[in-house]
Amino acid sequence: MNKYIKRIAPVAALLLTMSVTSCVGDLDVTPIDPNLQTEINPDHLLNKCYANFGLAGNGGPDGDCDIDGLDGGTTGFVRQLFNSNDLTTDEAICNWTQDEGITEFNFNNYGASHPMLKGFYYRLYFGVTICNQYLTNFGDLDKQKSAEVRFIRALDYYYLMDAFGNIPFTEAVSAQAAPQYSRKQIYDYIEKELLAIEPDLMPAKAKTSADPNYGRVDKAAAWLLLSRLYLNAEVYTGTPQWQKAADYAKKVIDSPYKLYKGETKNGWTAYQQLFMGDNGENGSSVEAIFPILQDGKTTASYGTSVFLINACYDKTASVNKNGKIGGNLYDNANWAGVRARKNLIDKFFPVSAPQVTGAAMPAEAGDDRALFDGVGREVSAPESKDISVFTKGYAVVKFNNFHSDNSSAHDLRFADTDFFLFRAAEAYLTYAEATARLNGNQTTAEGTDYINQLHLRAHAKARTNGAYTLDDILNEWSKEFYFEGRRRVDLIRFNKFGGNVNYNWAWKGGDPNGRNFAKTRNVFAIPTSDLTVNQNLTQNPGY
Repeated sequence: MNKYIKRIAPVAALLLTMSVTSCVGDLDVTPIDPNLQTEINPDHLLNKCYANFGLAGNGGPDGDCDIDGLDGGTTGFVRQLFNSNDLTTDEAICNWTQDEGITEFNFNNYGASHPMLKGFYYRLYFGVTICNQYLTNFGDLDKQKSAEVRFIRALDYYYLMDAFGNIPFTEAVSAQAAPQYSRKQIYDYIEKELLAIEPDLMPAKAKTSADPNYGRVDKAAAWLLLSRLYLNAEVYTGTPQWQKAADYAKKVIDSPYKLYKGETKNGWTAYQQLFMGDNGENGSSVEAIFPILQDGKTTASYGTSVFLINACYDKTASVNKNGKIGGNLYDNANWAGVRARKNLIDKFFPVSAPQVTGAAMPAEAGDDRALFDGVGREVSAPESKDISVFTKGYAVVKFNNFHSDNSSAHDLRFADTDFFLFRAAEAYLTYAEATARLNGNQTTAEGTDYINQLHLRAHAKARTNGAYTLDDILNEWSKEFYFEGRRRVDLIRFNKFGGNVNYNWAWKGGDPNGRNFAKTRNVFAIPTSDLTVNQNLTQNPGY
């Protein structure tokens, strides 16, 4: 096939007419229009398995959503990955308090009827359903493509297990209600699947958008997901797997995928180039083990890079050194919703943060990763009782739609910025943390070197004397990956999210000063809509 997702082929009529109203996702439907194609094309269906991560549906951003009863923005995979894993933490807060579900994320007060968590849940199960359909019809057609689909299904189940705990499980396309599996059962399934398919995936190879396989998974994706699974094994199963986490992270580190350490281009640093409109072309994709591909003309969506750009800028925030305002999308794209919590800024400025532009902030921090705009903003604002004002906090200008070679964006309504769902940098921190936990909770010489490599890439000071502690490593996870949809997972692993952990941030648990909340909130509630139609399900404790 040609470039996945950026050149999405028309999907068979069966897919055009299906919807998901429960996790069983019955696909036995008949097209309403007799002129529609009814024969399923395997490559179209394979393409749809990938596209589910980057698009709302086949009708464009304002067309029909694949999920009945919800709009494309509400069900966008990246958008809800961010909302559930970052907006609930010490990194992000949103002033769209009139939007249903936002306040609950801000205050960790989500329940079984939360609309955005419902959208996330069904988006992931829609992905499972498409993968099951492909494997039912075409599982014996091409061993490599089937391995890719099995990886995508395992990834969908990973996010479901992480977010919702004990979940419905099925590998069949059936109207029968799926049984509920425990988190341990899902963990075991994912591990077994990834180990089984790894030999059949493409060899690990770093790619650019000129490569027809850019955007498709290879062996390194399986290794990185295994390392992530093992890193969180104690949370998911009660039994830690630090050595396995380190082993699979090392396989990624030793693969052709590397930290991108390219030269600064037109004022854009190597770290910034990872999050720009030409990140598939500027060399930074050497780090992109699994990119979700975006293009302003062909992958219009409000739930992927467009969200991460528009939601974080107002009409004055800037990151471009030439002084241009905004993230390089159309003039009305400054949604001014999501901003940094004080805790995130404190990681870069533990004493006092300057009120400078996003272009000037990295130099002030001595760290290229400090991509914040502070002009006319209050860094201590999250403690304010009024969270509805965007400037009561620093703007995060990490993602943008500029091109590092100064070429024009394809279409300013939607972003060209691919979202690097899996980055090689994750393997460096995973190895450092896993080996530290086996080494008296401080980094080994090799682990220290891997964290130092992240610092040197960002022109930040490397540690030459002494090791990094676990607290240091948790901070490094945030400094490297903030707003990339993983903070909640890391806080839970470090026992700093739910429970009597006494690690608080402003508005944690709905209190202006922060408060502990129940450990049962470490998983979200299974949507009431699924409990109603599937009598096999039992709600998670605490909801």
